[in-house]
Amino acid sequence: MKENQSRPEPWNIIATDIKESPDFQLDNYTKYVKLDVRSNQVNEVIQSNEINTVVHLATIVTPGKKSNRDFEYAVDVGGTKNILDACVNNHVKRVIISSSGATYGYHRDHPEWLTENDSIRGNQTFAYSYHKRVVEEMLHVYRENHPELEQVIFRIGTILGENVNNQITDLFKKKKLLGIKGSDSPFVFIWDQDIVACLALAINSPKTGIFNVARDGKMTIDDIAQSLNKKVIRIPAPLITSSLKVLKKLSLTQYGPEQVDFLRYRPVLDNTKLKQEFDFTPTYTSKEVFERFIAGKDLSK
Repeated sequence: MKENQSRPEPWNIIATDIKESPDFQLDNYTKYVKLDVRSNQVNEVIQSNEINTVVHLATIVTPGKKSNRDFEYAVDVGGTKNILDACVNNHVKRVIISSSGATYGYHRDHPEWLTENDSIRGNQTFAYSYHKRVVEEMLHVYRENHPELEQVIFRIGTILGENVNNQITDLFKKKKLLGIKGSDSPFVFIWDQDIVACLALAINSPKTGIFNVARDGKMTIDDIAQSLNKKVIRIPAPLITSSLKVLKKLSLTQYGPEQVDFLRYRPVLDNTKLKQEFDFTPTYTSKEVFERFIAGKDLSK
């Protein structure tokens, strides 16, 4: 930056979560508010702080053992509607939504690479996928009824990062990787800091719309196993489905039979629109993201 150029003013950020206190260091430009996306307090926070841009990230990715569909729907769908209504009521300029590749659902007849023009068919049996679909359908209605509220929607691939731990990263920790017979189980990865950069760009960018967020390339379950120096055990889908039904009924696992299609028919995201129209290219390829993720971790056992 040239010395005679003025530096941009920092953003005043209102960070929210359901925790009593933040797990990050606050600065002079960041205020923390304990907030449930389902509460009436959302409207009050937006109004009192004169917020003009909302970045909505709240969702339940990995439900706890005591979770249920009603609660998850209330957070994922009801919470998003609450946010959107508060944005409209207080004349917020822009809302940025973290959606997911799961919005497309997990289906046998997916094209090899999914674009933003492909149908969103989130599976009703898989809460996270179904809720993402319902939310995007709701966002479409708000675009029609409230065009003054700008929308940027990111359909994000599988996020990996130094501190990311979820049901997908748990798969990589097993002694042998689980594969579904007849499926390559492809993954498209994105580094978590690339997500941060993408969200930051969306705050100031004039661009609006829906964008797949993933890096170039994909990794099959065999590619992943090779990087980890592990073997893949392929099991017929009906056998896994029946086993999960029994284990779920006995409360021995939080995962149900819907996880079979989650592994078998994974959506592979085309990122052309992100690069060409939104003008953002993530730093690492899918393979580089995975290699960066496993670096320094002992996942060989």
